[in-house]
Amino acid sequence: MLRPRRFSLHVAVVALAIAYIYFSTVLVFISRCFGLRSSPGILHTVFFTFLAVMCVYSYRLALYTDPGRVPHSYHPDVEDSSSPIHEVKRKGGDFRYCQKCSHYKPPRSHHCRICNRCVLRMDHHCVWMDNCIGHANYKFFFVFVVYAVIACIYSLSMLISSVTVDTRKDVDKYRRIHVISGLLLVPLSLALALFLCWHIYLILRNKTTIEYHEGVTAMVLAKNGGQLYSHPYDIGAYENLIAILGQNVIYWLWPTSTHLGSGISFRTKFDEQMGISLTTH
Repeated sequence: MLRPRRFSLHVAVVALAIAYIYFSTVLVFISRCFGLRSSPGILHTVFFTFLAVMCVYSYRLALYTDPGRVPHSYHPDVEDSSSPIHEVKRKGGDFRYCQKCSHYKPPRSHHCRICNRCVLRMDHHCVWMDNCIGHANYKFFFVFVVYAVIACIYSLSMLISSVTVDTRKDVDKYRRIHVISGLLLVPLSLALALFLCWHIYLILRNKTTIEYHEGVTAMVLAKNGGQLYSHPYDIGAYENLIAILGQNVIYWLWPTSTHLGSGISFRTKFDEQMGISLTTH
């Protein structure tokens, strides 16, 4: 489901950055290194254009896709055998209820103060997308970060190659572009690469950013009580990848969402023990 858009300064900055990196890479770096009409130049241009298109496409999907709304009719059913895990409040043990939205919260959902609503399997609110990252658009977000990292590192390599090209006639002409691009690409590449590694770790553990921080607290409390905490949605690295990216490995880096379930219930490591089918809920 698509959501209405409004102007966002952060989104405008991202759009300008993508446009600047693309045109500077193609019209300056690749052009200086290979020439746009040569076979190597055409191949590099086509490949980088593909990266740019995938960045824009996945970014647009993550931007416009609603992350997932909690149905107003949702109510936890303790007798539902397909949902063996029911998250409750730490104090009192009651089912999680959102006072602001006036409805119960399904497992892994949280209230976003910025969006002023509950989001299914909420990971975080991304100001650079002016949207929450949740159940319905997390894969779009992840795919965007993957292609953004590849594009930034590729552009940086073309920048270095362009600087080393011995063309004294236009060295001053492109100096400003080289400096601005370097100041943009170096920190951006490092930040996005670290961000990508972080989300790869989360996917392999089938955690959200919120669940990671909650898990740290839960581990401390369990340790103090002489127990061990185990994340209930961690069903194994490969199964976790399938749950987030889809069963077909070919489409793991393609922005698809047909594999997603309702976002109300999720597979857990206790399903087999309770004789529940391991198909995605």
